[in-house]
Amino acid sequence: MTRIKRGYIARRRRTKIRLFASSFRGAHSRLTRTITQQKIRALVSADRDRGRKKRDFRRLWITRINAAIRKGGVSHSYSKLIHNLYNRRLLLNRKILAQIAISNRNCLYMILNKINPESLPESLPEALPEALPEALKTPQALLRINGGFFYRTS
Repeated sequence: MTRIKRGYIARRRRTKIRLFASSFRGAHSRLTRTITQQKIRALVSADRDRGRKKRDFRRLWITRINAAIRKGGVSHSYSKLIHNLYNRRLLLNRKILAQIAISNRNCLYMILNKINPESLPESLPEALPEALPEALKTPQALLRINGGFFYRTS
């Protein structure tokens, strides 16, 4: 009987898997069966940790905002700040607030002073704080600022 030589398809598939695992140590980069197992495990971990990374950064931003508020002696807590921002219809996301808290704390205190419920006008609930620059008072609904978003609903 004639000898049958295998084609290149299986070899090409194994080579592709080996390229994925080329940085792994030991048998995890040499044996095909363990390479496939480690590839599945690595992809599962990467998928899980994408969500975890988002959670961790959100927690970091909240902690930074809360620390900046409490350090300044302002009578706000984090939850009151976010509540007052929503009541003012001034939706700054947490990433931008954290950047403001680190880089320009005076700007954060100006925002805090303007969104206090005592300083809210009774007749105009949509009034914008005077401390904001003129570019943010335009009727545009979405402005791009420093890698984050500033939302304003009217």
